Amino acid sequence: MRIEILITGRGGQGILFMGRLLGKALSKYTNYYVIGSESYSAEVRGGDSRVDIIIADREEDADFIKVYRANIAIFMHQAQLEAYRDLVDERGVVFIDKSNLSDPSIIPRTWIVYSEPYTDIARTIIGLARVANLIALGHMIHETKLIDPKGVENVILEEFSYDNDLLEKNLRAFRYYLEKSRD
Repeated sequence: MRIEILITGRGGQGILFMGRLLGKALSKYTNYYVIGSESYSAEVRGGDSRVDIIIADREEDADFIKVYRANIAIFMHQAQLEAYRDLVDERGVVFIDKSNLSDPSIIPRTWIVYSEPYTDIARTIIGLARVANLIALGHMIHETKLIDPKGVENVILEEFSYDNDLLEKNLRAFRYYLEKSRD
């Protein structure tokens, strides 16, 4: 088994943090081999950000740190959807931040698409737009069952142990779709 994950967005959206969080959780709380890479442009805000994660159940299948054909993708902005859509498998499971989507007609019809307004939800329900990344991550975990959400929550607890307010907002954001599904 080999799963390729592509996470993209703009600088300032927490793309690299989301990738590190997911990679750390997968490494600590599953038996998968996990490798990844990240790239970003020189701009602090607004430039291109990208994370590639490869997970495999055999070491030899985790052999290259870039995505060839992503099985799972998260697009947090229209520009990266346009730039990287050709890296997604024709039957890929794709999560798109509808808050930052201006032209949905470019989305291939063969994808399994979850398009939700992650940034708008973060801003209006959590009160902090920058946690949209964790809302998207929680949605992806909920739909794909890639990892037990408790593993990701444990990593969030480690990352934000210094600030109870940020910890609470990030956990609420991550749990948004997980708890919504119970309603």
